[in-house]
Amino acid sequence: MAVSVVFSSYIRDIIEDKVIPWGAFRNSAVLITGATGLVGGALARALSAASAAYGLNMRIFAHGRNKDKGEALARNNAVEFISGDIREPLLLENSIADLDYIFHCAAITKSADMLAKPVDVISTMLDGARNVLELARKRKCRGIVYLSSMEIYGRTEKKEVCERDLGYLDLLALRSSYPESKRLCEALCASYAAQHGVPVKIARLAQTFGAGTPKDDTRVFAQFARSAINGADIELHTQGASRGNYCCVADTVRGLLLILHKGENGEAYNVANPAASMTIREMAELVADNVAGGNIKVVVKIPDDIQNRGYAPESGYTLSAEKLKSLGWRPKYGLADMYRHMIADWKEY
Repeated sequence: MAVSVVFSSYIRDIIEDKVIPWGAFRNSAVLITGATGLVGGALARALSAASAAYGLNMRIFAHGRNKDKGEALARNNAVEFISGDIREPLLLENSIADLDYIFHCAAITKSADMLAKPVDVISTMLDGARNVLELARKRKCRGIVYLSSMEIYGRTEKKEVCERDLGYLDLLALRSSYPESKRLCEALCASYAAQHGVPVKIARLAQTFGAGTPKDDTRVFAQFARSAINGADIELHTQGASRGNYCCVADTVRGLLLILHKGENGEAYNVANPAASMTIREMAELVADNVAGGNIKVVVKIPDDIQNRGYAPESGYTLSAEKLKSLGWRPKYGLADMYRHMIADWKEY
C-alpha cells in the first residue's frame, strides 16, 4: 500500500534528522514487532527509506498479526514480513538468525478490549515482552527499545510528570489491565538489563497520531477529526477536564531512534510534546475553531453507559520531555499540525 504525500514528508523529516546516528545501522538486522500498527509501520518505512538513502544495507524484519497489512508493507518497502502472534516465540526464533536491534511495539491498545479482554491484554503484553527480551538475550542484540505508555503514571497530583513520578493505579479495575501490564513489562526490561545485560531502553509514549492514523481509529482525537471532516458538532461524553498528552508520529519515530542509540540501558524516556498538552475540552475547541474553521461547535452529551466505555481515568498532568531532549530530540509538530496531517492523509486515501 502506497502512503500519502504528507506521510511521505514524515519519512523525509525522519531520515534527514542528522542527530540520529544513521551509520550505526550499517549492515545491521532490525526487528520491529507490531509492525502493522501506526508506530511500528512508520518505523519500518523510515528505516527502509534510510537504508536506501544512506546505503546502510539493513535487513528489516516486520512482525505482526495482520497478514494483509504486513504483506502490503513488505511489497512497498525493503522489509521482510513475519506473520504471527507475539505470544508465540518459536516463529520469531526460527525466522531470524542474526539480530542487532529490536523495537518492541506490539500491544493491544483499544480501550474496549481492556474491559472485554483483559486476560488477552495482559498475556499479549507480558508473554510478548518476555519472548522479545529472551530473543534479544540469545542473539546478543546491540540495542532494544520497549514501547511503553504514559498510562503507567496512573493518577497523580503533579502538574508536570517526569520519569520517576509514578502515581496510583487501581489493581482491580479491568481498565488497569493495560497500564499494570506496561508497568510489569518495564520491570521485566529493567530486570533483563540488570541480570542478563540486555541493552534495553524504555519509551513511554504519549498518544501518538498524525498522518498514517487509521480512519477507523476509535480514540477521542480521531472522533474529533471525523466531526471536523463531516461538519458535525463535536460531542463530548465528559466535561472534558482531563488533560491529554500527544506527539506527532514523525516526532515519535525520531525519538525512538535516538533512544535506541543514545539512551541509557534500563532507563525510561517520555516521548511527548509538552506544547501539545491540553485538556480534552481545549482540544475539542481547537479542532472546532482552528481545524474546522469555526463551522462546528462543542457540545457535552454524557451517555448513560459512561462507566462501560473504557475511558482512561481523568488526569491533569503534562509529561516532561526534558530527559529525551537531553539526547538531542526536539518535537517539530504541534497539535493543530497533527490534525491537519491526519485529515489530509484520510482525504488522500
